Amino acid sequence: MERRRRPLLLFLSPWPPPPLLLLLLAHGVRPLQFTRKDFPDGFAFGTATAAYQYEGAAAEDGRSTSIWDTYTHSGTHPEDGTGDVACDGYHKYKEDVKLMSETGLEAYRLTISWSRLIPNGRGAVNPKGLQFYNNVINELVKAGIQIQVALYHLDLPQSLQDEYGGWISPKVVDDFTAYADVCFREFGDRVAHWTTVLEPNIMAQSCYDIGILPPNRCSYPYGSSNCTGGNSTVEPYLFMHHSLLAHASAVRLYREKYQAAQKGIIGINMYSMWLYPLTYSVEDVGATERAKQFIYGWILHPLVFGDYPDTIKKAAGSRLPFFSNNESELVTNAFDFIGLNHYTSVYSNNNDNTIKTPLQDLTADISALFRVTKNDTPTSVFEPGSTEDPQGLENALEYIRENYGNLPIYIQENGKGALDGTLDDVERISYLEQHIAATLRAIRNGVNVKGYSVWSFMDLYELFGGYNELHYGLVAVDFGSEERRRQPRRSARWYLDFLKNNAVIRVDDGLAVSAGSHAQLLVLPIPKPSYSASGRF
Repeated sequence: MERRRRPLLLFLSPWPPPPLLLLLLAHGVRPLQFTRKDFPDGFAFGTATAAYQYEGAAAEDGRSTSIWDTYTHSGTHPEDGTGDVACDGYHKYKEDVKLMSETGLEAYRLTISWSRLIPNGRGAVNPKGLQFYNNVINELVKAGIQIQVALYHLDLPQSLQDEYGGWISPKVVDDFTAYADVCFREFGDRVAHWTTVLEPNIMAQSCYDIGILPPNRCSYPYGSSNCTGGNSTVEPYLFMHHSLLAHASAVRLYREKYQAAQKGIIGINMYSMWLYPLTYSVEDVGATERAKQFIYGWILHPLVFGDYPDTIKKAAGSRLPFFSNNESELVTNAFDFIGLNHYTSVYSNNNDNTIKTPLQDLTADISALFRVTKNDTPTSVFEPGSTEDPQGLENALEYIRENYGNLPIYIQENGKGALDGTLDDVERISYLEQHIAATLRAIRNGVNVKGYSVWSFMDLYELFGGYNELHYGLVAVDFGSEERRRQPRRSARWYLDFLKNNAVIRVDDGLAVSAGSHAQLLVLPIPKPSYSASGRF
């Protein structure tokens, strides 16, 4: 989540992957000139938002309380504000789809609020919630924008959390599958791109180990002071296990009941971050690769090989749930694509202070420390800054190919936040140019990347900082105005020029990386964008 809003944590895998060797030997980011036409046929460029951060209308038209509503209204949220209004997308979606069309978007990823569609978490569908999503989807169809839908992003109906503990109970698998069934049935005639769960590898730690995100589960001495109960030693693993089973169950349902007629695809998303060892000691290299297993392998290893990686089995021991033979068969190959949310890179080193006990938590199992630059104070919980490392994105893409096969990949979120919210956002443009260039280099190296989406289409209610944190939008939102006034930034015009006006992007060595200088990369001045186009809007 570099993204937006949150202190996140870290996970990771094998040493040293060839892309990293290439990085260490390289003198810098390779010069590249390209246009939209250089990407493969079928490649889709888009943007994304998420329901709680965008829709608002939290108590309107039958929507029930989600765990995010409970959290932001509890008084324990570190920043003022709730998502009760957010961008007011519930009322302004027509205006927003018009802006998307004017920005030249080819695709748009939205998430559905489970609490709005099925207020009790199971059973009766809310007709007004159903009508809202049908209206949004129909507007996107009229605009010729590909619709990409994610089913879950942090906003479980509070009723399911209260009834059986939500994601730490196996009961959630059936309820999630039934919810997915409603979505496939009602929207699948127009939606052909489905993602089940966003970033479960981040939610495991932030929601169930250290408890900084809802449902704020943790146990002493591991978590925050705002936890509502929990067990940091086992609940992160239960959450991930049930997330994978719920995902796989929804995939099986889609394939058996809908896919042939609707001709869509379905996958899962994960948070991606590249890691460099702080030193080349055996301990730091080992910690980096262990962390990679928790970031990438925790999700990909079961989906590709049917079981958890040995590294995680060794770290968690008997606290790690196991897949039965039937469950292993269910999760294996339960995806048509993998979605990545990628923002930044960090250094990692071994955490010598971790106390190894049978009842340690997930953070201790990872047993690594992270920092953005070599001189930063290390933390076992990563709080991203405004950094950029396009080579890290390329490394991550090639790492997945080398370790799990040439899987179809969609970069579902990538973007840069800014504190000042300026309309003249040249640093964001430079960031996006560099990362789109890295995506193209990975494609030319044989990685099967199918799409790229900017986070985010507009400024949103950010999950850690509310309305006062980093602004990520191509479109600015005036949260101080009752009408939530929208205004396209320079980056929106740049995106239009790239997508529709044959803009040429030239990426040079302005953000060069030399051997061992990853930290320098993260603090170099950002060059002015260098695109040219046949038109502007």
